[in-house]
Amino acid sequence: MTDSILQALSQPEPHVADPLHELLRRGASDLIAKAVEAELSTFLAQYADQHLEDGRQAVVRNGYLPERTVQTGIGDVRVQVPKVRDRRGAGVRFNSSLLPPYLKQVRSVEELIPWRYLKGVSTGDYQEALSARLGD
Repeated sequence: MTDSILQALSQPEPHVADPLHELLRRGASDLIAKAVEAELSTFLAQYADQHLEDGRQAVVRNGYLPERTVQTGIGDVRVQVPKVRDRRGAGVRFNSSLLPPYLKQVRSVEELIPWRYLKGVSTGDYQEALSARLGD
């Protein structure tokens, strides 16, 4: 077990205000990528026995959708969802349950918006809204 996922942090880059936050975002991005890859593997296993007449797999992995960001409680996280190709033309598509199409914010962030609105944006009283979701 010599493989380590820990990375040494150098001096923070000028545009990075908080290196710990950046590390958490990178870790979240990596974790999401691994989870979506596992989800894709399960999806492709469902079609593993389906082949074309020439013996090739009917449903295969075919790169990634364009990279996008998802707004989370720790900030924007970059994600990339893999895509599949159905060589038969039957319309088989992979949609991640973790990262559905058009997801821009995770639910925890979406739930904060009504609280912020009710507490009053102009008063700046975010304490109750944030502590309800993030704790004291």
